[in-house]
Amino acid sequence: MNANILKILLKKEVALIRRNSIIPRLIVGMPILVMLIVPLVTTLDVKNVGVAVVDNDRTELSWRMVTDMDASEYLSVTGCYFSYNAAFRQIEKGKADVIVTIPQDFQKDLEGGGKPELNLKANGVNATKGTLGAQYVTRSMANTATRWLAEQGISLPLSEPASVNLYNPTLDFRNYMIPALMVVLLIIICGFLPTLNLVSEKETGTIEAMNVTPVGRLEFVLSKLIPYWVVGILVVTVGILIGWLVYGLVPEGRVACIYLAAILFSLVMSGLGVFIANLSSTVLQSIFMTFAFIIVFQLMSGLFTPIASMPQWAQCITYAIPPRYFIEIMRSVYLKGATMTDLWEQYAALSGFAILLCMVAALTYRKRV
Repeated sequence: MNANILKILLKKEVALIRRNSIIPRLIVGMPILVMLIVPLVTTLDVKNVGVAVVDNDRTELSWRMVTDMDASEYLSVTGCYFSYNAAFRQIEKGKADVIVTIPQDFQKDLEGGGKPELNLKANGVNATKGTLGAQYVTRSMANTATRWLAEQGISLPLSEPASVNLYNPTLDFRNYMIPALMVVLLIIICGFLPTLNLVSEKETGTIEAMNVTPVGRLEFVLSKLIPYWVVGILVVTVGILIGWLVYGLVPEGRVACIYLAAILFSLVMSGLGVFIANLSSTVLQSIFMTFAFIIVFQLMSGLFTPIASMPQWAQCITYAIPPRYFIEIMRSVYLKGATMTDLWEQYAALSGFAILLCMVAALTYRKRV
């Protein structure tokens, strides 16, 4: 490899990137928008669950149950109704997620030592919101009943065991998503953009002029990838700063662990990008192939859906998905403070993918003179 030729080619690539009307804006704007907006809108936290109450008891206790639910940030009482059919119409209209029926003589039976049952029905269209909403309603009404019995001087059953949420005490979903969002940025910056760059030279014919020069294929490919590697590291830095300044999330572990993982994943995506570019004749072909990989990566890497919740056969497939290991490293370093020793298997997997894909990219690139 000739270092002088590589230096000249890098200057040329930087100049082309700066003159491009879209790429500089994409490099600057996309990380900021992704890290600022996506954590706010992409969340599995269930709040504002609509509750329709059928109060057949009409006592002070039932009234307190309703007011306590309405005061919760997770529940919102849409109304109290005299009949189940009236409450069910709120479900049909999409205004309520859970129907709770308080039976007649509920307070009387509870004070008499009985265990009256509440009838809960949840909207199963949104399974997550319906299931969690029913649990929120049950917990809220149980707490209200417990406080009521204590005020009446009635002996209480044993309290529930206390629980502590390790690594993410507030259970804020943003803390879970922010570290993983950097995988999306690196896929675009280090995988998608170099692919478009290489294929666009095929379409314009400039790559044919390069093929008749003494420039080796190694220098040519590196000149295409190195600028995006540098930009990828800068993007990760921007993501870390936004997570700290905007959301107050800082890595519990060493930042060096994050940068090492980012470098390895950048090599993985750039190798895959060159491989796709080598197989594509037009920009449109490369876009379709790249987005096919991006969709699989997002759905199978554990970015949105926990891998442990997938079927067993799907969990086996995820071992062949490189972003899986990068996401595991980011979340472990951010939330658990894990070290490189703790995550050696993930680093080894990323290193293996990087070597394999870079070799495939080099072997499939053909310089025709």
